[in-house]
Amino acid sequence: MMSTTMGHEPNGTPGWPKTAKEWLFTLDHKVIGVWYLIASLAAFAVAGMAATLMRIELGSVGPDITSDGNIYNLWLTMHGAVMILGFQIPALLGFVANYAVPIMIGAKDMAFPRVNALSIWMLWSGILTALANLIIPDHFNGMWTGYPPYSLTDLAGNTALYTTVVVTIGMSSVLGAVNLASTVAFMRCKGMGWFQMPITVWAVFTANIMQLIFVPVLAASVLLLSLDKYLGFGFFNPEVGGDVLLYQNLFWFYSHPAVYVILLPFMGIIFEIFSTSAKNMVFSYKTTVYAFLAFIPASGDVWVHHAFIAGLPDWLRVLQSFTTLLISLPFGLLMLSLVATMYKGSIQYTGPMLWAMGGWMMLVFGGLTGIPNALSSVDYGISDSYVIMSHFHYVMAVSGSMAIFAGVFWWFPKLTGRRCKESWTKLSAIGFFVGMNVVMGPLYIAGIAGMPRRYMDYQQFADNTTIVNMQYISTIGLYITFASVLLMLFTWIHGMLKGEKSTQNPWGSQSLEWTSTALIAGQGNFPSPVSVAKDWHPYNYIDNPKPAFSSS
Repeated sequence: MMSTTMGHEPNGTPGWPKTAKEWLFTLDHKVIGVWYLIASLAAFAVAGMAATLMRIELGSVGPDITSDGNIYNLWLTMHGAVMILGFQIPALLGFVANYAVPIMIGAKDMAFPRVNALSIWMLWSGILTALANLIIPDHFNGMWTGYPPYSLTDLAGNTALYTTVVVTIGMSSVLGAVNLASTVAFMRCKGMGWFQMPITVWAVFTANIMQLIFVPVLAASVLLLSLDKYLGFGFFNPEVGGDVLLYQNLFWFYSHPAVYVILLPFMGIIFEIFSTSAKNMVFSYKTTVYAFLAFIPASGDVWVHHAFIAGLPDWLRVLQSFTTLLISLPFGLLMLSLVATMYKGSIQYTGPMLWAMGGWMMLVFGGLTGIPNALSSVDYGISDSYVIMSHFHYVMAVSGSMAIFAGVFWWFPKLTGRRCKESWTKLSAIGFFVGMNVVMGPLYIAGIAGMPRRYMDYQQFADNTTIVNMQYISTIGLYITFASVLLMLFTWIHGMLKGEKSTQNPWGSQSLEWTSTALIAGQGNFPSPVSVAKDWHPYNYIDNPKPAFSSS
């Protein structure tokens, strides 16, 4: 029986580090995962406050908080860039990849612990640099996309800051991706084959392979942006023969695969919670794995649907309408697998399950609205409207955030040794789901009525009662969402301080992080190497052989 004394020795003795020095200079993947979680939640708070300010400003016609378009553009820039680069990607490819994946495959740590430590502090450097945008005099307000020619002008502010943030966080992502891919490929425990890995591991592994392929393109594009502005190069500047569409193509060649870099890991979390809560095998496990892998090539040939209204040849629009629709096939397989995984299951509707179900339902709404958007003939009428913005928030922003919070609640007992109050967890999930639907649903209707995105005011639509009413209703949804987020944060704090002490395996999972190590594992994770039998599987809830510890 494992000791329950606290400690941080490299023999798997349970417990977190005891000193600030150990926390700051740690090489333990779990502690680094916690640092990723703290950074991503801080970024969520900043991006969420920016969204709050924008939504209040849009609550009625005319200025409510500010009449300065540059200030509004700053909020818009910080919301988009920080929410994606600072919250969602670090939470999924940082926290989940670092904290959970090594234990799920029976590894004692990441393949390159020092590189892992470097990646988290590069992320923190990038986030702090991004936050400096709120206080520097020439703040960058060129949106999260950084589109030229605006970003090449003085009105856009400090484009070099934008480049620095993107490159720094991008390098952190690449280092993390190399580390995670190496860990999964070479450090699985004895007996664990590729098709015995949890779906969450497959999802994170696939997303990191995509990061390795596409992040360098984004880094190159923003570097060229600064070369254009500050050294007079002519890559994107039309005044000297450059082409703004070149940047647009380079940016979206990464940034649409980035949608799947976020989508796949959060679907992995949903699969984990659904299967365990239903006590069912992941339906058609191998097909599900192949569907994840199919996103790697498929995601690289869909970026043009972000530029259907740009000056592109018709044959390219037709081709990428087809490829965009084609990617719905692996996505559809994953959604069918999720539904079938719950079929005839003995479902436990726990707090994390409600958060995961909310994320899945938002994903369904967003996915269905994405099918018509893929057609260039439809996109011509709705491009750059609230329709696109609402679709994007449904399919990635809101569903991804709900899945991330589901994951935090799911692994909360392993993070703290305690459980969150179930009633508060469920109430916060319901409130967030209702609130975000009240925010985003009306905005989809406003988009159909003609409301363009990225406008700080809509005085020209003052006579359009549909747009005015939808903006007002959406703002009500903001307050519901805000209250649910406060409840969620209070639930976490209460759980850490006064929550009920958790049992070793509160969810009844078959995964190694719940069955083969201490509730709060120490450095090294396992007191001795773990091995699994050939017929062991993380989702076999009927006759699974128990994993074994081996001294060899």
